[in-house]
Order: sequence, then C-alpha cells, then structure tokens
Amino acid sequence: MLRAIILAAGKGSRLGELTKNISKGMLKLFGKTLIERQIEIYQKCGIDDITIVTGYKSEMINFSGINYVKNQDYATTNMNESLFCASEKSSDSVIISYTDIVFEQKMIEQMLQFSGDIGVAISLNWKKNYDGRTLHPLSEAENVLIENEKIIQIKKNISEESSDQKIGEFLGVMKLSNEGGKILLRKYLELKENHTETFHMAKSFKDAYITDMLQEIIDSGYDVSPVVVDGNWYEIDSPQDLEEVERSSMFN
Repeated sequence: MLRAIILAAGKGSRLGELTKNISKGMLKLFGKTLIERQIEIYQKCGIDDITIVTGYKSEMINFSGINYVKNQDYATTNMNESLFCASEKSSDSVIISYTDIVFEQKMIEQMLQFSGDIGVAISLNWKKNYDGRTLHPLSEAENVLIENEKIIQIKKNISEESSDQKIGEFLGVMKLSNEGGKILLRKYLELKENHTETFHMAKSFKDAYITDMLQEIIDSGYDVSPVVVDGNWYEIDSPQDLEEVERSSMFN
C-alpha cells in the first residue's frame, strides 16, 4: 500500500506576518491552503492514507480523514526530525513532500512510476524559478549533482559540474520503497544514538535537513536516484514567492 507524508511542522519565518497565526502549510493560494492542494493531488492519484506531520500552530491544521503526528520539538529541530516522527507510516512505500511546495498532479504521477528504493524529484530546468527572486536567491537552492543516473551530492548551492555530470534542484518530494524506508530509519536511529558533532551542512544532527540525511545515505553506499519531473512547481518561502505564483496564475 502506498502512503503519503506531508511535512508541515515549520513556521516559515521568512513569511513574516503571513505565518504569525498559522503554519506555512495553511497559507491560501487561489482559495485553497497549500496542504489542501497536496491532499487533493494525492487523493486524485489514489493515495488515501495521508499523514501530516505538524508542529507550529498544529491546532490550526484539521482535515477530515487525515492522520496526524506532531513534532513536539519543532522549535528546536528541523525537517529531518519531523520526517522520522512519522517513521511508523513509512513501513510501506511512501511519498514524502514538503508542505511549502506547490506542484501539479503530473509530478506525483511521475514519482509513482519510480520503482527503486530511494528516489527524489528533481528539475533540470530549475533556474527559471529564480528569475527576479531576491528573497530566496539561487544560492539557496537545494541542488543535486548527478552522475551515471545517480545522485552523488545533494546540498545547497552546487555550482560546478564536469562534462559527464548534471546539476538539478531537489523539489522537496521523494519516494521510498519499503526497503528504502528501512534504510533511512536504520541510519537515523544509529545517528540519533551516537552522533554528537556537526552533520554535513547542519550544525548538529537535530538541526539536519532531509538533504543532510540523503547525503549520509549516499556516503554510506546506497543509491539515491534522481526522478526528473516536468510541469509547474514553486516553493513558497517568502511573501515575494506567494505574490509571484498568484501573479503568474500557473496553479489557478
């Protein structure tokens, strides 16, 4: 059975007053919240077992027929910790998405075709989304470096590639098989017990992003595969981003 997990624990501090009283995922775009948009897309793709990981202003997130898990330490941890709050929901194949990514149904349809253990949605035409984007510049992109159809590096601001490599952007959506979920959980439990230093790009393990965890998986010898998707997508990280999406009407 395929499940979905929506990571919605964060406040979205760059959104300022817009998230003073609601979580980022409850922002509305053309009359629907960001979370509601994702739920509808998952359900249209036949995924009804959906879990939302909440944190900041969790009491404001309430959709019928949805499972909820709260990251009680959302204020002092990051995206990686939120994911593993829902670890029991990754016992089967699962698609995971950041709550602040607006995407079309075709992205999830393309992710459903991935049959490996760990696949991440990426765009190779990603730079276009940064035109005129001053509050979330190009240097903030979560890039992937691809070689021989495998991701060999994932972090912010990868700028150099060789002739046999490609740079893309991780779009905040990933798919895990049952085995892929087990690989991540084993590594998470091992690190949570023993790791006390900086962790890849994070100052500590509890501050880690999912990209830090994926890099650890890559460095441990496991394959992390790029799933190149097309169609419209956009990250809502600032008021400027919200205005741009509303102006363009790409998701209206």
